[in-house]
Amino acid sequence: MRFQTQLVPARLIRRYKRFLADCRLEETGEEVVAHCANPGSMMGLAEPGSRIWLEPNDDPKKKLNYGWRLVDHENGHFTGVDTALPNRAMKAALLAGEVAPLAAYTEVRPEVKYGENSRIDFLLSGNGLPDAYVEVKSVTLSRETGLAEFPDSVTARGAKHLSELARMAQAGHRAVLLYLVQRTDCSQMRLAADIDPTYAAASHAARAAGLEIYAIGTHITPQAVTLAQPIPFAG
Repeated sequence: MRFQTQLVPARLIRRYKRFLADCRLEETGEEVVAHCANPGSMMGLAEPGSRIWLEPNDDPKKKLNYGWRLVDHENGHFTGVDTALPNRAMKAALLAGEVAPLAAYTEVRPEVKYGENSRIDFLLSGNGLPDAYVEVKSVTLSRETGLAEFPDSVTARGAKHLSELARMAQAGHRAVLLYLVQRTDCSQMRLAADIDPTYAAASHAARAAGLEIYAIGTHITPQAVTLAQPIPFAG
């Protein structure tokens, strides 16, 4: 997915109230407030002074003129911090048949109600195929070189999703969890069981019930974020 407008480099001053970030534009030195589309802890990604990339916008409906999109690790690697981007990228990939385990499906419906007051990210269907309930998660945490982890904070909502996916699998549907690793410096992934043991336990139970899990890497530049190859998931 290409960014709608050209990103501009900045330095992070501080992130606060989860969705706001004070930044200093590199080119002009101007201080601006950017929207941070990431409700997680952003562990290791919100250090003051970090080089980041902002997307300008001129939409009068938006309160802020910039959105925080990338962390630049200044070693050739990037992390994408926009948690809304994976769903947009995954929808395009699913429609194009680019996600190999799901390539046979011909219909992709986003945000379908299911379970107990929940919505599945995508419900896939196709002639002669069981419906596939697909949940997408953005992965940005890395505490060890080359290793991505999820989650970066306790997520009761994530554990609920796992339980509902397990029920879909038990009912005879396909239940699929796609972890999109928005880091270019990671080649494998695992669960951060020490951060949220309840989520890890729910994941193990869901897999025993038939949940399929796939981790997918990304190519990230200040121009675009695109899907890369699957990466090993260690559980």
